[in-house]
Order: sequence, then structure tokens, then C-alpha cells
Amino acid sequence: MSGATAVVTVKRFDAAKQRLAGEMEPPRRQALAAAMAADVLEAIGAARSVERTLVVSGEPGAAEIAAEFGAEIVADPDDAGHVAAALMGIARAEETGADTVILLPGDCPLLDPRELDRLLTGIPDPYVAIVPDRHGEGTNSLVLRPPRAIVPSYGEGSRARHVAAARETGVPFAVERIASLELDLDTPADVIALTRELERRRGRAKRTAKVLGI
Repeated sequence: MSGATAVVTVKRFDAAKQRLAGEMEPPRRQALAAAMAADVLEAIGAARSVERTLVVSGEPGAAEIAAEFGAEIVADPDDAGHVAAALMGIARAEETGADTVILLPGDCPLLDPRELDRLLTGIPDPYVAIVPDRHGEGTNSLVLRPPRAIVPSYGEGSRARHVAAARETGVPFAVERIASLELDLDTPADVIALTRELERRRGRAKRTAKVLGI
């Protein structure tokens, strides 16, 4: 099997992390969104199992970050939403001949390339891997082989929806707990949890840590 194609969805920085508005001023939220995206792309670039990276975004700054890490930008000028952006990335991956796609968020800065490699090594065809968030209800990543094995879904309850979709289509699947992909950043509680992890793991996600004052 050739390497997987990573599809990273990134919202416009000025629209990102609205639930942190009470805790952070807009410039800092935008800087945090940019830092997390860069840390995610750096981790993906260090993974041996990823052959190509696509960044789906309408954010000009994301295009600059993508170029810095050798990723291809897939334009999403209308900020079409998480599912639509993922589907745009899947479509582009198929155009390039990808047989395996991993959907990744731009706000999981703790992503460990070694865990990414373990997740993507030796997967069967067809197959779906569902990586839940730290609460166990949402989904932070999907491995899809082939790329349209199931239709992605996000938000509360998406883990159960992905399990149901895989069962309905008859595609073998597994729910994979990946520690470095469990913590995405949406709420003030997430900021506290991420800050604790970064203080405990000095040297990880350096850009994100800097914005958070660590």
C-alpha cells in the first residue's frame, strides 16, 4: 500500500475558536489557530506513513502555512463547513489516486507522528478507523480506505454515527483511541487541559505552547 493522504480542515482564523471569545481577545485566538495548524502540519510531515497532505481552507494564512510544510491547499473560499470541507479534500485526494485518506483537524496540536504511523500501518482494504475525542462522543479523526468508505460526520454523537455507517455499509472498522488526537481545542476547559499537557510535555507543539504562554 502506498502512503496515505492526510486531509486537514482549517477554518478561517478570524472565525475560529468562537467559544473562547470570553477568555481570549480576537488577535490571540487567531494566533492560536495559526499556531495549532502549523504544529499539526509539522507532525504530519514527520510521519512516514503519510505520502501527501491536503489543507482545505479559505484562510490566506493557512495557505502560507501549508506551503511552508509542503502541503497542497484546497481552496474553500466560502468556509463550507467541516463535513463539506472534508469531502472537498477527499475528492482532491481521489483525483491524485489516493487509496487511503486520514481526516485530521487543524486543532489537535499534540499530534504525535509515531502514533499516526501506528494508526496507518497494516490497515486492510476496505477499512474505517474512528478516532474519538477525549470525551468519547465526538470524532477527531477518520481513516478511510477507500476514501469514500463512509461519509464523515462531526459534532456531538459523531462517533456513534460513524460506527453505524460502517456497520450499514459492511466495512470492517475499529474505534481507535489515539492519545495525541484526543484533545482538540474548542472550549475554555480544553485550553486548561491542553495547557496542562504542554506543561507536562515540554517541547511539544512549540508554536501552540508559545501562544499559550508556556
